[in-house]
Formats: sequence, C-alpha cells, structure tokens
Amino acid sequence: MLMQTLVTGIAVGGVYALMAVGYSLIFSILNFSNFAYGSIIMLGSYVGFFSLTSFGMPFPLALVVTMLVAALLSFLNERISYSSLRKRKAPSLYFMISAMGTSIFLENIVYATIGASFKAYPPLFAQATVDLGGSTIGKLDLFAIFFSAAAILVMHYFIKHSRTGIAIRAASYDSTIAQINGVNLNYVIGLVFVLAGLLAGISGVFLGLKYMAYPTMGWITNKAYVSAVIGGLGSLPGAVVGGLLLGVLESLISVYIRSTIRDVFSFTFLITVLLFMPSGLFGKYLEEKV
Repeated sequence: MLMQTLVTGIAVGGVYALMAVGYSLIFSILNFSNFAYGSIIMLGSYVGFFSLTSFGMPFPLALVVTMLVAALLSFLNERISYSSLRKRKAPSLYFMISAMGTSIFLENIVYATIGASFKAYPPLFAQATVDLGGSTIGKLDLFAIFFSAAAILVMHYFIKHSRTGIAIRAASYDSTIAQINGVNLNYVIGLVFVLAGLLAGISGVFLGLKYMAYPTMGWITNKAYVSAVIGGLGSLPGAVVGGLLLGVLESLISVYIRSTIRDVFSFTFLITVLLFMPSGLFGKYLEEKV
C-alpha cells in the first residue's frame, strides 16, 4: 500500500512540478504570477481531448499537437495581455489584474462554445496496471512520472547549457544589464512563454487523462502555484521539489488520514513554510538598496 501511495504521489507531484516550472519561468522574467496559466492548461486539456476523439490522432501525435497549440496560446497570452503593460513599465499589480481577467475570459469562452459538461478522455491507460513490490501501480502514473521527469530534465539542460538558456537566466537576474549586453528581451520573454506553454500542454493532457477536461479545471493549478511558492518562486529546482513534495504528502494524507482534509493540509503546509522561509525552500531573498 505504501509503495502504491508513493508512486501515485510522485505521479501527481510530477504534474504539479511541470506546471510549477511554467509558473516559475514566467515569474523569473516578469516578476509576477501569471494566473492565466491555469486557463492555458485547461485549453490544452481540451485540445488533447478533441485531438484524440474528434480527429482520431494517436496519443503521441495528440500530445505533440497539444503542446504546440498550448505554446501558441501562451505566446499570444503574453503578446496580447502583457506586452503593452511591459512596454509602459506598469507595476506588477497591473499584470496580475490582466492575468486574472484573461483567465476569466478564456474560461467563459469555453462555457460559451464547448459547454460546461465534463469530457472524459479515451481509456488509454485505464485498467492497465503493473505489479511493483506487491502493489498494483497504474501505467498512467508510471508514464506520468517518466514523461514529466524527461520534460523537466530537457528543460533544465536547455536553460543551463544553451546560449538562449543563458540569455534567459541573465534576463531573470537583471533584465536591464542583459539588454545592455545584447540580449533581445522581447524575444526572450516570448520564448519563456512558449516554453511554459509546452509544459502547460503536457500538464493539460495528463490532467485530462486523470480527471477529465472541464472549464474550471484551471483551478487545479492552484496546487502547482502552491508548489512553486513552497519551492521558491523563480527557482526551477524549487518548483520541481515543491511539486513532488506536495504530491507525495497529499497522497499520504489522503490514504492514511482522510482525503477531505488534503486541501486543508496543502495550504496549511504552505503557510507553515512561508512563516519560517518567506522565500520558499530554494528562493533567494534579495533586499533592494537605494
């Protein structure tokens, strides 16, 4: 039972980590929380559903199409909702208001066009299990673990070792100095939203497979935001650790205590971490001096 609980927790935590990395990427560049990101994940889940059902795509192709569409939506989100604010050097509060408005707009667009009904994905992994250490583990959970790990490792390698990744890290540290040294900030910000969108597409498909696609599923990403804050907003390793930690702890609470207090525990854990570590587990506290 313990092994099964841990694997389930790691699988859920892996999806949390994917979403949290997307949040952290955007926060590291623009220093605000993109609350519209949950709606991009929700739209990605619908794209995956219709790719599999209406267009009859095989799962690998449907996943790639979903990633590309989510990346495009994320890019348009930045260009339409935030670009003009960024050029006018608006305060972070304005970005957050715009993000919340965008999220509400996208959610209601889905209500008006697709409807409020839940969309169940085809049973690609349903009933498929493997025996591991005397426990029955779902193949969907194992696939989510390995695919999430692969996506995060590829993203980490790109950020750490590519010239573009170095430009992203430079812009996240000090965008003004990065521009002085030849970094095209407009291009870097667009690319960051594209990368976050690719992760949103993967997350949307996995969430759809596990829970179904529905207009308000973007609120599930609150857990990803909690994960990012626990790990330290702006820190990619922190987002991964925060997501995995929250997923495993939630699974243990659900199985060994009571599932109804899982959400209470998640936010209590967040408050506790911030009380003792205001910047999160891996966040850096920077004091501005004038």
